[in-house]
Amino acid sequence: MNIRPFRDIKRRKTKKIKVGKVEIGGDAAISVQSMTNTLTTDVEATIKQINKLAEAGADIVRVSCPDKDSSLSLKKIFKHIEVPLVADIHFNYKLAIIAANSGANCLRINPGNIGSVDRVNEILKAAKDNNCSIRIGVNAGSLEKDLLEKYKEPCPEALCESALRNIKILEDKDFFNFKISVKSSDVFLTVKAYRLLSKKCDYPFHLGITEAGSLIPGSVKSSIGIGMLLMEGIGDTIRCSLTEDPVKEIKIGYEILKSLNLRKKGVNIISCPSCSRQGFEVIKTVKILEEKLSHIKESITLSVIGCVVNGPGEASQTQIGLTGGGKNDHMLYISGLPHHKVATDKMIEEVVNLVELKSKEIKNNKLKL
Repeated sequence: MNIRPFRDIKRRKTKKIKVGKVEIGGDAAISVQSMTNTLTTDVEATIKQINKLAEAGADIVRVSCPDKDSSLSLKKIFKHIEVPLVADIHFNYKLAIIAANSGANCLRINPGNIGSVDRVNEILKAAKDNNCSIRIGVNAGSLEKDLLEKYKEPCPEALCESALRNIKILEDKDFFNFKISVKSSDVFLTVKAYRLLSKKCDYPFHLGITEAGSLIPGSVKSSIGIGMLLMEGIGDTIRCSLTEDPVKEIKIGYEILKSLNLRKKGVNIISCPSCSRQGFEVIKTVKILEEKLSHIKESITLSVIGCVVNGPGEASQTQIGLTGGGKNDHMLYISGLPHHKVATDKMIEEVVNLVELKSKEIKNNKLKL
């Protein structure tokens, strides 16, 4: 039986680059990024947060380098982490050079505030010398003054022109190890800018709705904007910019990718909103299961439905299913088929056991291969 058949999205063909050990673009998996909110000079706190993000699934982490001490701190940080780091640089081009020399895997520079072409060229030399990639980070909130004068306001054409202008600077110096972002806090502006730029170059794109907001509105805006572009095959690495614990950015990022079948990681729970027909407390049960199954890294589908209206149908399409029955008589499904009944006070324990067994089975099969 085919459980949850996948539909492929035809991705835009791009060049492939590397950020440390992580490939971006081409046929590489779409990566998920986040950014620390600690002071980078607080090395211990920054290391702790980076490793927490890596444990949550972050492929790449960005850190702020607003001063010399922050850029130099990267040397100490790299001794205690495994995930590639992007140094976030604004205004002072010398900080980018220090960050590259300190081991940064990528430099994020904003063309609207980094300065002259000569300064960018010095950054490129340091990046080449240290095998460091670059992200051209165009942002609607910090466009070059001449572009704002030309277009009167941030618009897709302005973001695109800024990106193309800076692409040419890098290309003229035979530097091609870069990705691009053209972000705004406005979903429509962002989507149109990426669509426009995708027709004019084949470099990999970093997607995001910048300054998207707090957890709920930020997740919605990010899901709509990033999701629309990904469905069109546009995008090679993503970040959900939330006013929240950055670990939640990683979780939302993976949920976006899982919903589009672009990454398969962890337990994908299909659950109903609950109603008066529910045979058990669905909302409470799902929250407990999310917590107890958060350590699972293998891709597993689990349906948790409170009654028999949609329960059997959903369970037939998932690897493990739980459907509410009578007051204390619920059905567990395995590989889409009814397996055995379970009492309310035992169902969470049994579901967790079944998922963990499935996880071990998947691991063992991978080892055999």
